Amino acid sequence: MANDFRLPGYQLPTRPDMLSGRQAYGFVTPTQDLIPQMISIPPRRVLPIIFLPGIMGSNLRLTAKSERQAQLKKNNNIAWRPENTTESMKLMKGSSALRQNQLDPLATEVDEYDPAHNPTGDAKETSDQRHNNAGVNFKYRVDVDIDTPLLMDDPATAKPRKMKEQKARERGWGEVFFGSYRKVLEMCELHLNTAFHIGQMDGWWKQIIDVQPAQWQAHPQPPLQPLKEDTLKQAVEDCWFPVHAMGYNWLQSNQYSASRVAKRITALMALYREQGFQCEKVIVVTHSMGGLVARALIHPEMGNMRDKVLGIVHGVMPAIGAGAAYKRMRCGFEDPGLNSLSPIASITAKVLGNFGSEVTAVLGNAQGGLELLPSQAYGNGWLQVESYGKTLKSLPQKGDPYEEIYKLRGKWYGLLREEWINPADQPEACFNRTSILLDKAKKFHNAIADTYHDQSFAHYGADPKHAAWNRVVWDIAAHPKASGFSIGAVADVEVLTFASDNEQGKLIMQAAGAFTNTGEGTIPGVGVNMRPAGDPGDQTVPLHSAEHQLRSGKFKGVFRQTGYEHQNSYQDEGALHSTLYSLVRIAQTMTWTK
Repeated sequence: MANDFRLPGYQLPTRPDMLSGRQAYGFVTPTQDLIPQMISIPPRRVLPIIFLPGIMGSNLRLTAKSERQAQLKKNNNIAWRPENTTESMKLMKGSSALRQNQLDPLATEVDEYDPAHNPTGDAKETSDQRHNNAGVNFKYRVDVDIDTPLLMDDPATAKPRKMKEQKARERGWGEVFFGSYRKVLEMCELHLNTAFHIGQMDGWWKQIIDVQPAQWQAHPQPPLQPLKEDTLKQAVEDCWFPVHAMGYNWLQSNQYSASRVAKRITALMALYREQGFQCEKVIVVTHSMGGLVARALIHPEMGNMRDKVLGIVHGVMPAIGAGAAYKRMRCGFEDPGLNSLSPIASITAKVLGNFGSEVTAVLGNAQGGLELLPSQAYGNGWLQVESYGKTLKSLPQKGDPYEEIYKLRGKWYGLLREEWINPADQPEACFNRTSILLDKAKKFHNAIADTYHDQSFAHYGADPKHAAWNRVVWDIAAHPKASGFSIGAVADVEVLTFASDNEQGKLIMQAAGAFTNTGEGTIPGVGVNMRPAGDPGDQTVPLHSAEHQLRSGKFKGVFRQTGYEHQNSYQDEGALHSTLYSLVRIAQTMTWTK
């Protein structure tokens, strides 16, 4: 932050146009005038915070080259912007084919703020109007009247004059799901840059300083000590912490996203240096899939940015995948309802699809989505078929879910219903192309399996009350027409075939030897139901996956938390405060060149 040690005296006016405000006008006064003349020199050091959102957390637009906007007869190029109610309703009510065409990784890109070209696909809509979801509703508790990287209105005399909202849009705040991430963006921006005023710590920091990390559910290993005021001062002294959000196309591979983010970070650091600041590294904060992008960002054969990243704070990362990805491609997103405690999760669930066919039409053609499936590091036996407590099938058995589950053909318990992959009849989309994408996902998973930054911190859900799918279980049960009688024996689950599928986890299966007893005889076929989530987590990422970070032994601090749902995690006070704690610990390690 800017440590504003202003003392009583005459504050000299500064010249913002000269050396980023480090020149001032002085005055000759009578000898009897003992009032000192003071100049406040802003920090010239900048340590940007880069926020990487989760899957569905980056807004996307249709590319001009794809001509998909014209094909879909849309009056704008919005592909994914869940905060736009009108567009969200169209997707909610749309078919699987519409979802496949509109959320096509080959026809979409990040909807970045670009007022010069206004690439909105609508001549009547400006970039500022498109990105008006991002606002700045806070004021800094510092007295700085010269050019800084802070989100402040330019002086009235500035030409051209930029308002704080425009600066936030330039920071990428409008290219992400702002309603979901507003708190973490504003908290980091405001409090890291106003920690001290006239040498005194701001009172807000009493929530963090001298607080035992156990209050935010820190794991005892590695041990964490409370932050002290002196530590905070040393970490933030003479430095600005501008917060930038960088979206990525979550439909595309995380490796490609990392390479693109690396270029944006490199350009950002160069821009700050051109403006007269000293910018040598950045700190990365992630949510969910953004953690995979960040790990690829520092991988030497992908983003290759390890020497430019000081540290990473991972939030609710599916470190080795999540069983929910399989479940949702087969049974759709679970819908908590718009009146639930997590309306954000409900919006994304409805838009991406409450039915398996809707989700498969999108994620079955998107390498990014397929990279959320359990990897080889997830282990064996997480997909099971059971009947009255007896396990009839357990996969994978040989440590390869890609071959044993995801690329299976003709098996009802496999990942892919082939007829769901290409409802839009796109020329290239098919089972074979999806298999190629799965092979690439496997390669990516294995490449980053042990890739973590040396200065890494993590927080994630470990809550039995917010159960997630670690084990994904299909239960063979009574046919719906049974009158309370037990099912007949199923001789071989391999020969079960579909009679019906409601696409939300309820199947009727048929096969020789598979029947249900009733009071009037037997009915061919049995019911098969997807068992509800039953493992600790955050309703999406199971503890088993997130815990890979702890098991790696590479983290400086791990917070195993309760009380929040996955998409809503950065609304939780414990997640927010543990993030600030982690950022200060990372910033504390910065060594600046002279």
